[in-house]
This record gives sequence, structure tokens and C-alpha cells, in this order.
Amino acid sequence: QLQLVESGGGLVQSGGSLSLSCTASGFSLNEYAIGWFRQAPGQQREGISCISSSGGSTDYADSGKGRFSIFSDFGKNTIHLRMNNLKPEDTGVYYCAAHRYYGGVFSEYSCRPPAEYDQWGQGTQVTVSS
Repeated sequence: QLQLVESGGGLVQSGGSLSLSCTASGFSLNEYAIGWFRQAPGQQREGISCISSSGGSTDYADSGKGRFSIFSDFGKNTIHLRMNNLKPEDTGVYYCAAHRYYGGVFSEYSCRPPAEYDQWGQGTQVTVSS
């Protein structure tokens, strides 16, 4: 059974930081690319960041560029998203998602639209107060 589980969400004041984790079970991350998305009530899901199966290529949406960082812990089959200097507009449910990807370590990877991801976690709530 393929499964992704997010953790690390919570309530934080504006300017604070949170670290989210996405742990995979039932498959190995070395055959997938992982994306982080967020969704506010009544709004479409938007991409935040992504990382290739090799861990050697990352990409960021403008919304988090310079504040967020994505990195892999392949030994724990986990992808982390570190979010610094959080803003109220960062509030939403954060999801990780996976799609099969076989690019090599030198392949450049760009984030894909939500529809191209095959597996999704249940989400973790991030609330940033002003």
C-alpha cells in the first residue's frame, strides 16, 4: 500500500518557522519525485516546492523562494520542508505528493502541476497568526 504521511504542522506567529516532514511507506523515494503543496479553504491547491528522486535537483515556487527549503533524508524515506519567516498568507493545509521519476543525478527537475502527482498524503494544517 503506497502511503505518504505529513507531520509538523501547527500554529506559529508571523515571522516564525516550521519544519514539515513527509514520510513514505510502501515505496522507495528513489523512484519518485516529491512535491509540497498547500491549499486554503475555497482555493485551489498550489505548488510550493519539489525535489527529484535523486535529491540533486530542487525547485521552488515564488511564494516560498528564499524562505523555504526542501531536502531529503533517504535513510528514513522522508522529505522535509523547512519554512522560515512565515507569513499569514502561508496558512493552509500542506500536502506532500509523489510521482514516478527516473531522472539521473544531473537531471534538472521542475515542479509539476498537482494533476501529475499519483500519491498524496492526508495533509497537515499550518496556521500563521498575525
